[in-house]
Amino acid sequence: MTLTEPRPNALLSGAHRTQAGDVAPPLAAVGCCQDIPEHHHELEPSTEPQLRPGEILDARFVIREAVARSGQATVYRAADMLNGHRDVAIKVPLRKREVDLAGFSNFQHEEEIGLRLAHPFLLKFHAVEEGKSRPYLVMEYLRGCTLGHLASIRRPIAESDALKLLGFVCEAVGYMHGQGVIHRDLKPVNLMLCCDQTLRVVDFGLSAPPLRHRSVLAQLGNIFGAPEYMAPEQVENGPYDERTDIYALGCVLYELLTGSVPFAHESQWQSAFQRTTGDPIAPRKLNPALSPQAEEIVLHALQRLPDDRYPSMAAFRAELNAPDRVVVTGRCDRLRPPRFKVSFQGTPTIAGLLLGFGAVLFMVVLFLVLNAVPHHR
Repeated sequence: MTLTEPRPNALLSGAHRTQAGDVAPPLAAVGCCQDIPEHHHELEPSTEPQLRPGEILDARFVIREAVARSGQATVYRAADMLNGHRDVAIKVPLRKREVDLAGFSNFQHEEEIGLRLAHPFLLKFHAVEEGKSRPYLVMEYLRGCTLGHLASIRRPIAESDALKLLGFVCEAVGYMHGQGVIHRDLKPVNLMLCCDQTLRVVDFGLSAPPLRHRSVLAQLGNIFGAPEYMAPEQVENGPYDERTDIYALGCVLYELLTGSVPFAHESQWQSAFQRTTGDPIAPRKLNPALSPQAEEIVLHALQRLPDDRYPSMAAFRAELNAPDRVVVTGRCDRLRPPRFKVSFQGTPTIAGLLLGFGAVLFMVVLFLVLNAVPHHR
């Protein structure tokens, strides 16, 4: 990975000095990250007009190529003519998102958060002071691959490597928490491993301050995020705080160590709702080679109730960095299988049938009551 500009505080963020006295990058001691490939996911098709290679945006950014696309935006590699033609990433929302008030608000919110945060393991945003001809974000361009891609080609990832990687991520997310920001969408594709053996937490589109009290509006709102990595309180649209991100990273660690997400199910939403009623399969049942300490760490992060999880990212990171000091409490022996739960997201057919049956039953009862009342002429 070639950074757009030097990152500060490298020695305070996992880097160390070699015997020759040089500063080694943070992932140099992680076995699976010795040769990180550069990889781009296949672009999703789109019927919307796209920026073309060679096109100049706002007399400053020369578009080179589209490197990523989702249902929300397209990301381009571009050259910044005002800064030595350095590579930058430009995220442009799809036209349908530009005219959607909520979608556009989230896009602006992501830029505000990105410009406010400054940590070596968080994606760096660049401010564009001049007026923009259209909404877009400018960020450092990263060469490398996501943790999800690396795990898919180098599975299984060694226990020690997985713990070290998550320790670095905890440092970055813990910094976000210290700034009053909860990420709310931590998953392998939002963790970037760079070719220069550094890493970044990316995508702040769902990031927000903690919501410590349940509200009626929150309960009635939409559920955002990746269902397989959501905390139970997110699935139920409840309050969320720092421990919500701890649960998500527990899901990531579970997947790295076992090769499967917790609560694996063909339906993403059924997977999500299972975590509100039960516990995942013990990691060592899926990977007997794991140490009891690693299993203890994962299950501590994946407790259903936030009060039963690590109280902070610092506490989580401390055990990731010193697994030999972890006290095994037998959490694996107290796991309960999930109970079946009917929901419109997880079981839409059953929920719809029950709702329809309830409506018919109500009409029948109402008809009988009305006919039982004497009619007076």
